Amino acid sequence: MTSDASHHTRLPPALYVVATPIGNLGDITLRALDTLRGVDRVAAEDTRVSGQLLAHFNIKKPLVSIREHNELAAAQKVIDQIGAGEAIAYLSDAGTPAISDPGARLVAAVRAAGLLVVPIPGASAVTTALSAAGLGMGSWLFYGFLPPKTGARKQALRTLAGVDTALVFYEAPHRVIETVASLASVLDPARPITIARELTKRFETILTLPLADARAWLEADPNHMRGEFVLIVHPPAAPETADDAEAQRILAVLLQQLPASQASKLTAQLTGRNKADLYKMALALKPPSEKPDNA
Repeated sequence: MTSDASHHTRLPPALYVVATPIGNLGDITLRALDTLRGVDRVAAEDTRVSGQLLAHFNIKKPLVSIREHNELAAAQKVIDQIGAGEAIAYLSDAGTPAISDPGARLVAAVRAAGLLVVPIPGASAVTTALSAAGLGMGSWLFYGFLPPKTGARKQALRTLAGVDTALVFYEAPHRVIETVASLASVLDPARPITIARELTKRFETILTLPLADARAWLEADPNHMRGEFVLIVHPPAAPETADDAEAQRILAVLLQQLPASQASKLTAQLTGRNKADLYKMALALKPPSEKPDNA
């Protein structure tokens, strides 16, 4: 536990948007702690949650609640306080404020008033999950929370079905079953999905499986449905080309006599295709009873 320094440098007047840990308190940044010590007061989504965080690091600051229902009304008071020379930090319950969390309207109002907004970056559930998903590409679309009602949720997914990139969603435990069912019914059920839950916490789970199998995995154990979720639907498979069909035909013939590593190497020589890609294709073509050989 770190002690609060009473002589800590007071920060200039501004709204400081401070990212906080999503589970493991060790993920707090040094800059976030310095900021919380240097502001005049802390506005929080939930003063009880943020109060526990401040107490853990022995930081004592006046706390005020700014939640979704009072965000616009409270923004004017924050603007007045900053205009009077105060530095104010804003915290959501976990992670980076204003990312599928309250805070965006507060930030917009402060900026519209011509006052300074300073982001203090740190933990975010979406980037934490993406870093462990192994997408192999840079593009992804963050949607946040889908509509809670089935009809609206499926309609939203239909607008995303043609998006040729990874799709990232947040979901609560009491709706995750319904959400993965909607994903599988609207999107290609063969697309992989990475399910990330309880990120940075003791029972953190990150796994990737076909979208068609996601509901069964969740229902297999009540513990699988606990915690907050990040759901990453991987990009759709690229349409098969004539070159793909020819490579598959050659691989299928060679695999009758050769292990996957040799078959993919020969096919690469014959077609000019990437050996690693052909090896993955060869493994997909092999009968399930055969184990992959060493490449």
